[in-house]
Amino acid sequence: MTRGYGLAAGLGALLATLGAPAAAEALVQVDRGIAGARLGNSRAEVRAALGAPASTRSGTNDFGPFLQWRFRGGITVIFQGRREVTTVSTTGRGDRTARGVGVGSTEAAVRSRVRGVRCETIAGSRSCHTGRFRVGEIVTDFQLHAGKVSRVAVGRVLD
Repeated sequence: MTRGYGLAAGLGALLATLGAPAAAEALVQVDRGIAGARLGNSRAEVRAALGAPASTRSGTNDFGPFLQWRFRGGITVIFQGRREVTTVSTTGRGDRTARGVGVGSTEAAVRSRVRGVRCETIAGSRSCHTGRFRVGEIVTDFQLHAGKVSRVAVGRVLD
């Protein structure tokens, strides 16, 4: 292989990656969001990032009116108050933190790869989470089942 060919191939590979979708769209962003849906986003911003939801549900709960959108890949977005994202979660294996933690990861992986996480059993359920479950705080919660993450949720504590 000639030196010029190697440089051209390397430049081609770099340009191909620049045209690829941003990796952040497929990430769990601790205390921010998942797969392009961020806390505080409007419905229009979520549609722009994720497209049309596969299913929708609305109703009223203890906190007032809500809207729930479900997307392929196990992503659920909740708009408590129907205006902005208050919770985004995933049960799919495709979305992971920058350090590779997501559904299917072990508790040990969560502990070692997620900064500031605390693991505990609350009301019989095992969970590793950032922040505190206090009104108004933002948490990222890695729910565990049989020692592995079964659901990741990023949200603002309402109660």
